[in-house]
Amino acid sequence: MAVNRERILDEALQLVDDEGLDGLSLRNLARRLDVQAPTLYWHVKNKTELLDGLADAIMDDAISRVPEPGAEDVREWFLGALVGLRAALLRHRDGARIVSGATRSLRRGDFSELAMATLVQHGFELQQARLLVLTSERYTVGWVLEEQAPAPEGPPPTEADVRSRWPVATQAISDYFVGNGRTRDDLFADGARLILCS
Repeated sequence: MAVNRERILDEALQLVDDEGLDGLSLRNLARRLDVQAPTLYWHVKNKTELLDGLADAIMDDAISRVPEPGAEDVREWFLGALVGLRAALLRHRDGARIVSGATRSLRRGDFSELAMATLVQHGFELQQARLLVLTSERYTVGWVLEEQAPAPEGPPPTEADVRSRWPVATQAISDYFVGNGRTRDDLFADGARLILCS
């Protein structure tokens, strides 16, 4: 099968999913594609351009998940867009690291533009829309960075130690999750709503 930019990006995402972002190199990618590394340079100039392409692919997925604005409050529409962004980032191992490190991802800018334009069309002032989009995107990417972070080494602290050291936080977590079916998805959405309603 011929090597083209689309195949390179597809294989690079698969490599990241298999080995993590730290396992991504042009040499490893060339080996998986069964080509010599210089062949890749016809399609991607360097690893930075490759990472930007991967970020664009992830953001293509995020943009495809943005719902059409309807009769609901535009904040709920934007929450739906953020939920879609989170899902796209989670779809790939280290997806948040890829997007947060992309220096020239045009599709990330397209997501921001779509969100800002929609907010402005629904009555937000331009600077308010810009700050809301910037803060919400960074919240979402940061949230997923934490979700995708490797588990810490060593044994976790005991429940008794946690309860005695952080009794208020422990009670708040218990009140939020226990007995009402709430999940991490609900926690993400409730945190985003705090930003969107400010």
